[in-house]
Amino acid sequence: MRRVLSTHIFLKHRLHPGLLELAARSGAQAVEIFAARQHFDYTDHEYVSELAEWFRSNPLEPFSMHAPLYADREMGRGGSPGLNVLHPEKARRIDAMDEIKRALEAAEQIHFKNLIMHLGERDDGWSPRTIEYAQTALEHLSAFAHPLGVRLLIENLLNEATTPAHLATILESGHLDNIVGVCLDLGHAHLTVGTAEAIATLGKRIVSVHVHDNHATKDEHLWPGDGTIDWTATVQALKALPAPPAAVLEISGTVAGPHAELPPRIEQAFARFD
Repeated sequence: MRRVLSTHIFLKHRLHPGLLELAARSGAQAVEIFAARQHFDYTDHEYVSELAEWFRSNPLEPFSMHAPLYADREMGRGGSPGLNVLHPEKARRIDAMDEIKRALEAAEQIHFKNLIMHLGERDDGWSPRTIEYAQTALEHLSAFAHPLGVRLLIENLLNEATTPAHLATILESGHLDNIVGVCLDLGHAHLTVGTAEAIATLGKRIVSVHVHDNHATKDEHLWPGDGTIDWTATVQALKALPAPPAAVLEISGTVAGPHAELPPRIEQAFARFD
């Protein structure tokens, strides 16, 4: 399984070549760039160009980008609403898609191949309207992403709209399986249906997995083994898929520790997937 480090672990810091070099030293083959403006300002073309030049000169690959969750630099703490393509108000849905397209434009210079997308926020439910809004957003954004060489991957969250079974319904009923895949978040699965059921339900749709742990009570983004996920069984199930997905380590920046201590912890986490 491909070793990918999400830059979410560095979320409190502006992404710069030194952090990318740390990822490479830690055994990562690629990174998933977390598109939060205070961390990776996808609207700053000069900054994006500088990082693109670094990627062209180094073996570490930009595997994916996580779509922005907010349009501001404070992750909503200043009152900015979350980006929600399932919002009841059409204007809010359009604003969310427009911001995601701004982030996608970074692929013109940093050639990532996948964009991880959230469908809705924590309280979004499941209804025919949910399916309609989700499919409309995925069709629209896929049409924008395809010429850039990017595929959308939708993530299972903790809301009713994105259970593994509901993600499968959205893709199947919308005839989207050939253009949209899934990023299975193992921590979110552990908090809901369980990793085994999630893997069985989504199967070959899974292109990547977000790797982190918790104690089945809240979304902690802990190091694998620091929570209660059965990693032996989970890894076996993932490796049994027709095409084993990329393992994207997505650890909380608040529990990561000093940067000097990270490489051995990252290597240890990746070793679970050998």
